[in-house]
Amino acid sequence: MNVATLTDPTFHAHAVQAMFAAAALTVASLTLLSAPYGRHAREGWGPTFDPRIGWVVMESPSVLLWGTLFFLTMPHASAPALIFLGVWFFHYVYRAFIYPFRMRVKPGDRMPILVAAMAVCFNTLNSVVNAPMASGGVQPWTNAWLIDPRFLVGIALFGVGTWINRQADASLRALRKPGETGYKIPTGGLYEWITCPNYFGECLAWAGWAIATWSTAGLGFAVYTAANLVPRALQNHAWYQSQFPDYPKSRRAILPWIL
Repeated sequence: MNVATLTDPTFHAHAVQAMFAAAALTVASLTLLSAPYGRHAREGWGPTFDPRIGWVVMESPSVLLWGTLFFLTMPHASAPALIFLGVWFFHYVYRAFIYPFRMRVKPGDRMPILVAAMAVCFNTLNSVVNAPMASGGVQPWTNAWLIDPRFLVGIALFGVGTWINRQADASLRALRKPGETGYKIPTGGLYEWITCPNYFGECLAWAGWAIATWSTAGLGFAVYTAANLVPRALQNHAWYQSQFPDYPKSRRAILPWIL
């Protein structure tokens, strides 16, 4: 695949359509089955490996491949494009190379290789869709975009969503002390209203990306994120309710007072 193909409007439109198709397939699959790792881990999904390795394998294409495609398709070093690069790397360098080694992994925890492989496929598609767009290879960026309300609101939402996501992850890590293996009910912050503020924060962040880029590529990623995380939040919520009779009745899965 060459640069001309990556930045071709027809090819890019088809890739975006594939993103929306992946979102539909994901939400349908997760409505029927829970992703088989973490609290939902179970046998029957083939070979497994350490979940830390799994996270690195899953998320690294969003750093290595996305970065490569971004620079290959960047026509010139516009300020908005470089900010999009920084925003993307701020999220994915952490997710691929920092977060996995801060996880509280229980002895015996494993991740199916199949799950990681499917995530690699999606992150490859996502790179092909979003990197040429964010670089300016598909749609040009001028410095005037820096003061556009869509850019400003989108970047602000991304920042708020990322902060929520990382605060929620830190709260979960603090629940399990070294050597502990059981689950506890998270409390404090947005955990008082929803079971999965980490998922809520990530959905908010990529909704901000969609607004800041004002693109079908960004929208496709935001829709896929919700398609992936909302069903998982509902599953986690149901799991907590089944495991803890005293689980707060007023708490929702991912949207306060709503869902």
